[in-house]
Amino acid sequence: MAKRKKQPKSRQWRLMDLHLHTPASSDYQEPDISCLDILYRSEARNLDIIAFTDHNTVAGYRKMQEEIQQLEFLERSGRITEEEGTRLSEYRRLLKKILVLPGFEFTATLGFHILGVFPPETPVREIEHLLLSLNIPADQLDNGSMTVGATSDVLTAYRLIDEAGGLAIAAHANSTHGVAMRGFGFGGQTKIAYTQDPHLHALEVTDLGQKGRRSTAKFFNGTKPEYPRRMHCIQGSDAHRLRTDPKDKKQLGVGDRATWVNLPVFSFDALRELFLSNDFARTRPHWPASDEEYDFIQQAREEGPSIIQDFHESMTVRGGRLYAIIADACAFANTNGGTLYVGISSDPKKAPAGVSKPSVSIRRLREELSKRISPPLACQVDGQETQGKKVIRILVPDGEDPPYAVDDNKIYVRDEADTGLAVRDEIVQLVVRGSPSVVSQQEVEPAAEEGVEITEVGLQPPRTGVEIVGFEKRNGVSYYTMRDLRNGNVVKNVTRSSARRLWHYAISQYTALPKNLKGAQVTWLGDIGVLRVQRRGAKKRYDLVQRSPGGIRYYFGVTEDGIHGEWKVLVGGEAE
Repeated sequence: MAKRKKQPKSRQWRLMDLHLHTPASSDYQEPDISCLDILYRSEARNLDIIAFTDHNTVAGYRKMQEEIQQLEFLERSGRITEEEGTRLSEYRRLLKKILVLPGFEFTATLGFHILGVFPPETPVREIEHLLLSLNIPADQLDNGSMTVGATSDVLTAYRLIDEAGGLAIAAHANSTHGVAMRGFGFGGQTKIAYTQDPHLHALEVTDLGQKGRRSTAKFFNGTKPEYPRRMHCIQGSDAHRLRTDPKDKKQLGVGDRATWVNLPVFSFDALRELFLSNDFARTRPHWPASDEEYDFIQQAREEGPSIIQDFHESMTVRGGRLYAIIADACAFANTNGGTLYVGISSDPKKAPAGVSKPSVSIRRLREELSKRISPPLACQVDGQETQGKKVIRILVPDGEDPPYAVDDNKIYVRDEADTGLAVRDEIVQLVVRGSPSVVSQQEVEPAAEEGVEITEVGLQPPRTGVEIVGFEKRNGVSYYTMRDLRNGNVVKNVTRSSARRLWHYAISQYTALPKNLKGAQVTWLGDIGVLRVQRRGAKKRYDLVQRSPGGIRYYFGVTEDGIHGEWKVLVGGEAE
């Protein structure tokens, strides 16, 4: 086992594994193991925080508490043996070193697994009462079995765990019994609810260290239109034994799949605050051989600008670079929230420029954001380091009181990787979002050609990009109606001159199309087709068409995040 590298005190990185079983779980593979043995193994794996999460029971944690209480009673009465005294001393030593949290792995309706993790001072009886409230039969409360009959549903479990002061974590969400596992036969709306519920604090995934578009953390990073809430993703071992089974490497041991967390204070409250924050750089996968080599800023650059992040090489007033940062912050607040990096370009191959006098620059950015964005917006501005250079990070929340404006009258929104001024209909929609009692305007029905209406039937459109719904001419000027495919918002009265970058591109491509599309111009797959493919480095954008009862529908600038179902087959992928 490699010795842990020393962490600077200011960072306070802690290593945790919140998914450990004990012999109180009926399927534990080493029934003679004691809780003290699990603590010894946790110490050997350099774990700072662990949780005992047996199946539908808290019996394992209770057994540890009862053993310690019995040893303390023997100590007080003067009847403790030398061996018992050693065990008590070891418990005391290890529990000072390791934060051990009580919890359970609950089996919800349809067999989904949910972790409930609680503060160490939580009475065991309170956790058992919660399990009874989740319909665990009283006669099975100590069995530690995965199969406990009809219980509560997933969303009820999230809510009750959260309301009890615990952490609700979807266990191995992308794998067996996980709420986000692939190929499970429940609807998309159900999966959205199970992974975006406000009472859910984190997703435990088994592929946290993997890169690429298909990783679970990438899927839930806030860029997917149907999953706008960015989720904290962690990993846990789900250990049912002390060490990995040499005959079956999938049977992990204590700490074999752990997570680094950055905490200001070593406590459960600090851990809960982390999961409630929008700082996603405070968790990272544990790679034993190279923990110090993980650079989350470089990883962000490799992902590139998106609806939730962007990069600025400098913050000079000259050239409007400072204003561009403020405009981006305003746009993020009016959209999904996001992260800005200052002192670095989006090109992952380009060396970081860095920021001179970072403390002065941070103070100035805080002042400018506070002074120029209204209503007040609580951005977090801090200093970071990448490749030996100091850069600045700005965490922008998804604003609760939109619309947000720069200098009182300039309202910006985020359109995928671009920021632009909001037009009238978008401002109306922001006002509606900020005031739920306001009645939204009626949407325009989609029309592929002037005056033609099309109803939503069959395959749904892509989920990103823009659709030109229709247009009309007034005094010789064409006014277009655009539909934002990410959120379904319809914006009227867009002209070529007033259009933002993506809209301008869509109008230009649309007006250049012949009146009758020919097979040579479109690659068809049934009633859907590809007009054009744009490549920006490793990323692609598509212009797509769809036949419908009312005519042809046109979708421009569709990113890969917006491709689903048969659209994936059309562009060379696999259907979901």
